[in-house]
Amino acid sequence: MLHIALVEPEIPPNTGNIARLCAATFTNLHIVGATGFRLDDRAVKRAGLDYWNEVKINRHIELEDLYKSLPDSRFLYFTTKSQKSYLDWEYKKEDCLIFGRETRGLPEDLLKENWERCLTIPMPNKNVRSLNLATSTGIVLYEALRQINKS
Repeated sequence: MLHIALVEPEIPPNTGNIARLCAATFTNLHIVGATGFRLDDRAVKRAGLDYWNEVKINRHIELEDLYKSLPDSRFLYFTTKSQKSYLDWEYKKEDCLIFGRETRGLPEDLLKENWERCLTIPMPNKNVRSLNLATSTGIVLYEALRQINKS
């Protein structure tokens, strides 16, 4: 089973949409660190619709807790700073796809420590800094599922 990890998400509807995505695909959702909202926030609930009972949400105080909870997983970090496309990665069933805050992404030191597993979604228009977090998560998750279900 794949895992999605959101590190300190800030925007309630993004987290709600990602929760619904995880519910639809039987993907575990991990929330790491403090959020910019409460998980019972109306905007989060509304975006997740009535599918909250279908998603398995795991809370972690810090990334080390996430790592310890998934000893068989590879951790992949998504950033606009990488040159390695998410399409060039060979995904496996236990992979954990890690996404950072909407406004700042993942911390620089974390990216540097894991650079060989940092991936990006190429954007032809260089005037656009990044994609929406929920959109990015959906793009990557469905590519991982496509590859895994093909093998």
